[in-house]
Amino acid sequence: MTIVASEPMPAPSTLTAADFRDVVTTYAELLRAHKDVINRLNVYPVPDGDTGTNMTLTLESVVSELADAGDNPDMEAVCRAVAHGSLMGARGNSGVILSQLLRGLVEKFKVAGEITPTLLAEALTHADELARQAVVRPIEGTILSVARAAAVGARAATGSLEALVRSSRGAAAAALANTPEQLPVLKQAGVVDSGGTGLLLLMDAFCHQVTGDPLPVAPPVEDIVVSIHEEPAKKEHGDVADLRYEVMYLLDADDSKIAAFKDVWAGIGDSIVVVGGDGLYNCHIHTDDIGASIEAALDAGRPREIRVTDLSEQVIEERWVREGAADQPETIEGEAPATAVVAVVVGDGVGRIFRSLGVRVLVKGGQSMNPSTAELVDAVRATGSSAVVILPNNKNIRPVAEQVAALVDIPVRVVPTNSIVEGFAALLNYDPNATAEVNGDAMTASSAHVIAAEVTQAVRDTTTDAGEVHVGDWIGLSRSGVRAIADSIAVAANRLLDDLLTPDHELVTIIEGEDATPANTRRITEFLADEYPDVAVEVHAGGQPLYPYLFGIE
Repeated sequence: MTIVASEPMPAPSTLTAADFRDVVTTYAELLRAHKDVINRLNVYPVPDGDTGTNMTLTLESVVSELADAGDNPDMEAVCRAVAHGSLMGARGNSGVILSQLLRGLVEKFKVAGEITPTLLAEALTHADELARQAVVRPIEGTILSVARAAAVGARAATGSLEALVRSSRGAAAAALANTPEQLPVLKQAGVVDSGGTGLLLLMDAFCHQVTGDPLPVAPPVEDIVVSIHEEPAKKEHGDVADLRYEVMYLLDADDSKIAAFKDVWAGIGDSIVVVGGDGLYNCHIHTDDIGASIEAALDAGRPREIRVTDLSEQVIEERWVREGAADQPETIEGEAPATAVVAVVVGDGVGRIFRSLGVRVLVKGGQSMNPSTAELVDAVRATGSSAVVILPNNKNIRPVAEQVAALVDIPVRVVPTNSIVEGFAALLNYDPNATAEVNGDAMTASSAHVIAAEVTQAVRDTTTDAGEVHVGDWIGLSRSGVRAIADSIAVAANRLLDDLLTPDHELVTIIEGEDATPANTRRITEFLADEYPDVAVEVHAGGQPLYPYLFGIE
């Protein structure tokens, strides 16, 4: 019996509505699979590790709209779902640009029953043009460069769909590989552009649909090395990465007012993308002035679904993830004590203080950087001790720490510390030769005697018992909430201390964070010397982010 190999199916000469829908859903699946890889590559415009997430969420919204379009939608219905879903679901800088690229494609497709090679080339060109129009200050070396290359590659091979998609994909891949030569921050980090990486997957989806080419498999995230810890040789004032907040909202506005709206935004921020039309726009900006960015919308129309993200918190958290949150815990050498202490800390100075007080293993983590249960389990096992006490030092980490005891075969006690200074106080009653139970009781009682307080900067307007808080204000916080509001760090700190100190207190511990300055520390210590001369003051360099000063009052 002779077996005749089947001939491969010939590549289609056009794409139907069903074919295009399959391209989009395949693209969504690729983004889901590559999300973590794209996040890891994200170092521009800010290294906050969310490009893959934002592009994926944008396509999830599209897929949801496609599902609502029924089983056999025509081309117009598919295009309407892609356009509306991407506009409503766009997240972040990359998601909004991707939305505009998709909308550019479907504006050409929606009037045709099928997609021919010529039409696909025209659509990719139109998508490139619209995306650049949506970005107030286009930057080469980004998703825009990859989109342009895809369009150029498509126009160079319109003889057949097979030739076109492979030419377009090849040109886009070459452009992506060249992005480090266009953006110094990418070259320094040793990566290609994250948004461009995500867009290339769209061309992979087209190639798979047309030619049957295999879909790319995402590499292991841990294999991707990103050198973002090195600072640029020269950083200009007003650099995009200096802007603290990402503001996004949907804007209902007359189309004629959008140009003026974009002009206002151009004066208060960067990374500006405004996409949409017919009275509805998705707007994105990086800025230091949240109020002005929203007021501009009120002049143009009605903003809704307003989202404000503190980019500094995202960048710090992503830096923490990149630089070894999953590495082995930092362990003190020497013979293991009967009962060891595992402490969750952020800041090199804080870590040094905890080590000096007898902590065996340090785990990196804090307010926006919560370690996993698995990491705490690994830390407990790394102690080599027969019992362990955990200091979570943050209320968000306490529930995770409470899970550890059930996952290890030695006694584990969690001391419910909600702050670094409570952790310090707890360690004053630590006895390495006592049991976990005895240490837990003694350390919990010790930590309860300290009043923990901190100074940070407000990221949103709110009303508190201490008064109205506006974005950018410095606020003093204790367990009971906001206790002081001021326009400077030192004034907020002094008002906070004045509110909390009583004649019974004997010691104030000050832990300086990344944003502390010698001048502000001096203003605080001089205030204490003048107003509370009987109180002893200790100052330690903690290096913690976001909180220039942490206080412990005993």
